[in-house]
Amino acid sequence: MPKVPIFRLRTSEPPSRPDLQYYGPTLAFADLRLGVDNLRYDVFLSPRITADLSFYLARYIARIGEVESLFAPNASSSAPAKFISAAEAAKLAKSGPADLKTLLVSIHLAILNRAKAEANPSLDLLGRLAVLKFIRAELQTQFSRILEQCRLKTKSLEGVPQGRMMQTQELLSSFRVRKKIILRQAGQEMFRLLREIEKETLARTRRSLLGDLPADCYRLFLNPLILTEDGRDDYLCAEHYYMFGNFDKDPDRFPSLRQFALNFLRELGYGEDVDDEHLAQALNVPENAAALVGTGNGEDLTQEDRNRKDRLDIWTRMLQREDVLPHVVASYEAVPLLAEYAPRVNPQQIKNALIFREEAERVERMIAEGRLHSDRLFAAIGRVASCRSSERSRFAARLLHDLICYHRDLRGLETLSSGFDSVNLVSDEKVRQLSSLNGMLYEFLPPEDQKAPEDRVLHHVILKADVRDSSRLTRSLMEQGMNAASYFSLNFYDPVNKLLAKYGAIKVFLEGDAIIVALLEREGEAMVSVGRTCVLAWEILSLLGDYNQLLQGSGLPQMELGLGIAYQDSPPLYLMDGEHRIMISDAINESDRLSSCSKRVRKKLAPDAGVFRVYSVQIGGGGNKKSNDNSSAEAGAEEMRLNYNVGGICLSEAAFRKLRQEISLSPWAPDRSESGFNSPWIDDEREFFVGTVPIANGVFRKIAIRKNRIAQVDVRDLSILRWTDRYYYEVCANAAVYAALPSEKSAAARS
Repeated sequence: MPKVPIFRLRTSEPPSRPDLQYYGPTLAFADLRLGVDNLRYDVFLSPRITADLSFYLARYIARIGEVESLFAPNASSSAPAKFISAAEAAKLAKSGPADLKTLLVSIHLAILNRAKAEANPSLDLLGRLAVLKFIRAELQTQFSRILEQCRLKTKSLEGVPQGRMMQTQELLSSFRVRKKIILRQAGQEMFRLLREIEKETLARTRRSLLGDLPADCYRLFLNPLILTEDGRDDYLCAEHYYMFGNFDKDPDRFPSLRQFALNFLRELGYGEDVDDEHLAQALNVPENAAALVGTGNGEDLTQEDRNRKDRLDIWTRMLQREDVLPHVVASYEAVPLLAEYAPRVNPQQIKNALIFREEAERVERMIAEGRLHSDRLFAAIGRVASCRSSERSRFAARLLHDLICYHRDLRGLETLSSGFDSVNLVSDEKVRQLSSLNGMLYEFLPPEDQKAPEDRVLHHVILKADVRDSSRLTRSLMEQGMNAASYFSLNFYDPVNKLLAKYGAIKVFLEGDAIIVALLEREGEAMVSVGRTCVLAWEILSLLGDYNQLLQGSGLPQMELGLGIAYQDSPPLYLMDGEHRIMISDAINESDRLSSCSKRVRKKLAPDAGVFRVYSVQIGGGGNKKSNDNSSAEAGAEEMRLNYNVGGICLSEAAFRKLRQEISLSPWAPDRSESGFNSPWIDDEREFFVGTVPIANGVFRKIAIRKNRIAQVDVRDLSILRWTDRYYYEVCANAAVYAALPSEKSAAARS
């Protein structure tokens, strides 16, 4: 009995599916400061490096565009070429690709060193983005410059043979028409060098300096599309991916093939509950193509091989159903023909000639006009027409892999383009100065381009000296027929200005009745800025006391000051008003509050002030003075705080903490029987500290600090309700305080 053949019916269920990988390109920065526009990061690249990069880009463009002869030193012209000078031509003759590679390595190592110095890998990403952004923009700039110089050269050819004139005009015309090709080839040359230095130098240096970092971000910089305008270039796609169709009628345009790939994944059962954008992340991982369909080589050794073959059959039938497969085969067969027939024949025309007879005849005529042989064209037409099923499967598998590679790199280019938008390449010197002053500028300079670094400002202290009742004082002077401006200048501003240099202070702002100065703490200096500011404030008051004695003897009104000292643990910011720098600092606002004096509080406290000249109260609600209800005592405390400051120096809490770090402050408990040390406004828990501030070599000044709780007072009569848990600090300026110090008493007893 003959054997009956067994036929296996294909199941309607899709073949088993592998787990896919999903990836979305991202580029994130951490711990970077936005620039002056508060939108982008300010970056300044070495001017020497950028100038040399511009030179090399111009060189590549001129060479690829075949216009170098127009700028040769011996080229006949009635006007010298402006683009490449004789010195540059000599440099061009001596330089080679190795010089450009060295240049690129130099700037990228400077970027890595800056990232290492600040322990922030984001700086490396930012610097690389900045270099790429510069190269992309400079390619366009240099092409335009060379084109303009070619036009000037053509116009300058007077009195030369007609043949020479026509040759030059043809060069110019060809250069202009081939712009996209020229820029692509120059960009690819730069990309090749960037890829080489990454593999040869930068990757190892980065691991050495910054350790193992996620590779995804750095893979973005190995993208062949990074120096293209939009990633859609027939030659690049043909070389690295797939030559997609460009016309609306073409079924193999990228958007169409992308949708086919998504439909293929959904037919296999992927992404049932997600949208296309999420599912498309699977099209950013080329390994998924191999896992899904393999290479189409026909191997049938394992069950997984058979599953891949089944999935490839589904993909191939889908392409066939959409009439895409003939275009896929023609695209791959057209790639070897580009070197011979392009750019005389457009790559898309060559691809279509392998499918359509009318297009083949048109291309054949173009080839004949160029005196080229058409044998390879007809051989490719034959291979496309006779492509067998197994070959079509291999082309289909190759398409899926190339499509995913292109999808990944196109998304990577979009990510980088977004990164480019966040980089502000600073070229304006004023913007650079403003950004640098405010600590917003990221400069990437090789060691040979770095100047001796200026001392970097780390912290700063603000001192404000405010004249009490200046309006009343000015009015009194005017009533006596006196000049208020000269009075303040001779008796306040000029004496204070003479003290500033002694303490390294700078004048920040001058008002009609106040002066604001700053002491900057720079890297490498002795960090005693708060202590020196306290002594400066003490000297201002002492100096003003001497002037007041003279004024009193002359029958002129005397001046009273209130001084406030605030510290900020960061450098100040600046804005530019023309050539003038204007400092911005929270410490300025705080010093203003500390130097203020409430007239109402002064009237209440003055009789009981004693030897101290600074007090601070907090306005509270009326009611029982013995109330201990703290539920809302601190609400809005800063706005409700009122000061008494007449001839005193009020220190911020941050400044006091910094002072304790600068010098040794010893506690001091003055004798309560000392005259003036007792006052209802002095807290029983008040503390005194004494320390010595170094001023200069061998010169020291003793200071005393009083720490007192802020009293909460009744808004109606300013009577004390309670002592809060907040403090104010006074730098004692009354000589009676220092006379009461134990060391001073001992010295007086010995004398």
